[in-house]
Amino acid sequence: MPKADGSAGVPSPFREEAAGTVIFVNPGAGGGRAAREVVRMRAEFASRNFSVQLAECRSPGEFRESIRKASASGSKRLVAMGGDGTLQLLVREAAGLDLTIGVIPAGGGNDVARALGIRNRAEAIQAIVGGKTLAVDAVGLRFQNGETAIYLGGGGVGLDAEAAHRAGGRFRRWPGRLRYLAAAIDALRGYRGTDVELELRGLEPIRKRVLLAAALNTPSYGGGVKLAPSARLNDGELDFVLVEMLSRLEVARLLPGLILRGEFATSRLRRFRASGAKLRSTGSPWFHGDGELLGKVPVEIEVLPRAVRMLVP
Repeated sequence: MPKADGSAGVPSPFREEAAGTVIFVNPGAGGGRAAREVVRMRAEFASRNFSVQLAECRSPGEFRESIRKASASGSKRLVAMGGDGTLQLLVREAAGLDLTIGVIPAGGGNDVARALGIRNRAEAIQAIVGGKTLAVDAVGLRFQNGETAIYLGGGGVGLDAEAAHRAGGRFRRWPGRLRYLAAAIDALRGYRGTDVELELRGLEPIRKRVLLAAALNTPSYGGGVKLAPSARLNDGELDFVLVEMLSRLEVARLLPGLILRGEFATSRLRRFRASGAKLRSTGSPWFHGDGELLGKVPVEIEVLPRAVRMLVP
């Protein structure tokens, strides 16, 4: 990896000096992809005479501390280089501060970057250099124990939360959508469904045994699975999706479309749009957001309109 002078390693931790744009690199993202792309990224910024500072963060604690120092030093543009989980950590730490957030997709999912129109490193660099911004919504969570969390893309309970947990383990080096699908197939063994109650604002509660129950702010999650094609990051609403419990044979029939096109083509899927909801479930399962386990159900979910200023192409 490049050194601070550009020859071999990323400076770590953040240097306490004024810097306009700071890029926080998660070296483990995408099975090490982020670390491998640092040299080329630095060269591309240099070719545009655009100054950036890099901070390699090897743990959530180091990440949080570096973000605080960057903000305190006067940095106004903070960029996550990694996947959706890396971006979520940055947004969570920077919430409420007068900052502009960017993303360089280098993880296994990158669904939020995709929803912003950023498909690769070149488009991400264009967005950072260009400075164009878009105010996007976030998803706010409040758990029964009083703890709160936020995420940007997709989250939920059921098989997807189980898959998110496993995707960071033995499947972490698998590419993109295959990583999440392999983790989901692995989690499906012995899975009997989750009984949920979804209470959308202004509507009677919906009770179902489901494969998964999700709240999405982006059209896809899990590395491009198009669970909510009409979802938008800045429309002031969330897309709630219930997928009824499916047999293993039904799941097997869905796999070709999921693998090739990211399509979840089943009639046993229901979608709702609302600004918030309450989600309850038997057994207090984990709720994940952007692939990170955030807390246990029951949980109150609400859209946070225009909560984050993001750099876009």
